[in-house]
Amino acid sequence: MSEYRLLIGGKLVATEETVDVVNPATEKVFTVVPKAGKKELNNAVKAAEEAFRSFCATTIEQRQALLNKITEAIVASKDKIAPVLTMEQGKPLEMANMEIDYAIMFCQHFAGMDIPVEVLIDTDEQRVELHHTPLGVVAGILPWNFPFLLAVSKIAPALLAGNSIIIKPAPTTPVTTLMLGEILQELVPPGLVNILADNDDLGPEITAHPGIKKISFTGSIETGKKVMANSADTLKRLTLELGGNDAAIVLDDVDPKEMAERIFGAAFMNSGQVCVALKRLYVQEGIYDEMCDEMARLANGAVVGDGMMEGSHFGPVQNKEQFEIVKAFVEDAKQNGKIIAGGEIPDKPGYFIPITIVRDIVDGTRLVDEEPFGPILPIIRFKEIDDVLKRANGLPYGLGGSVWSRDLDKAHAIAKQMDAGTIWVNQHCAFGPHIPFPACKDSGIGVEWGKEGIYELTALRVINISKV
Repeated sequence: MSEYRLLIGGKLVATEETVDVVNPATEKVFTVVPKAGKKELNNAVKAAEEAFRSFCATTIEQRQALLNKITEAIVASKDKIAPVLTMEQGKPLEMANMEIDYAIMFCQHFAGMDIPVEVLIDTDEQRVELHHTPLGVVAGILPWNFPFLLAVSKIAPALLAGNSIIIKPAPTTPVTTLMLGEILQELVPPGLVNILADNDDLGPEITAHPGIKKISFTGSIETGKKVMANSADTLKRLTLELGGNDAAIVLDDVDPKEMAERIFGAAFMNSGQVCVALKRLYVQEGIYDEMCDEMARLANGAVVGDGMMEGSHFGPVQNKEQFEIVKAFVEDAKQNGKIIAGGEIPDKPGYFIPITIVRDIVDGTRLVDEEPFGPILPIIRFKEIDDVLKRANGLPYGLGGSVWSRDLDKAHAIAKQMDAGTIWVNQHCAFGPHIPFPACKDSGIGVEWGKEGIYELTALRVINISKV
């Protein structure tokens, strides 16, 4: 087994306690990582505070240069990171490489961003400037679906804004984040970036710590509420990107054969383990049967297997707990709908669930109303636009949504009526570091990415000058 270490104060640190990391394709432990506790957290916060004192005074050009160096180092390490990402997360190796490519793109983008002083008023009598200043120590708490990408996407903008940061990966996918720590140890000032692995027990200590000024959390709604409550006593700033149950509305003027492949990809990328994946497919009755047939055809042709095996299109569900959750959704779907693809869990090692399509299911059932976060999709029939909008908007989720139609004006009008942070037209799950990623309702608070996301990592300071 390879040896992995925490990154604290510029040093790679081992601990007496360790955490087993399981390969979801085999259900076997493939490595162990150090387990951080309160002592390691306090040391990391102290180191991050010390690093911040000097780093906050650096120029934007110096921070951009640092991010460019980090980007180059990730590129050089890609071939080493990708197979480990597949072993810890489960996704096929091609998809692991794609995740690292996205991380590189994110880091490059933030390296090219500026945080300018904005002049609100400039007259003979008065000048008002808006300055976006660093916050201090930021903490990023990660989920297990895109561990490497999300680590980079939290570290890069935090550093651009002049902050120091502590990253805590999910306990089931800590390895590539610790590998990132090894890369950063040689590039960033000691304490500027700290990476702590745990066994799902350090989160409350991080969110309550008085030395941490902001939490950026990506994960479930239930855990997000706990993060918010636990941060209240220290009045931390929060960005919460939480669960979604994204609805797609497909009008009957589209060709199912033409659109099904795009819809299928948006629903089952990363085996459906994407917060902003397409999770409820509403199809107008005129093309309902044909769309169901096309989706079932694609699902039946999909190969679900070990991500290290050539020919696997989709990997396993990432961990045993989520595997059991998705299995329960499959059993519920058998009672409340008609499974037309998948649905049979193989009796073999690994958390494998076939791509599963469910038709003739209605709102009010568990699969439609809750987020499965796995490779199962309900297809729901609708007739009238007003009715389907009520149904699409009727849940507490508000992360994303989409409208599919040949009539772009009509699709645009429908999109404006959907309650979500991002609504796509004739696509879904299209994102990038240059596009703000907001949430509404129970799906989160705040914005990530884009200049709006950078501003959430800063404090707004107004300088108001009288010239008379």
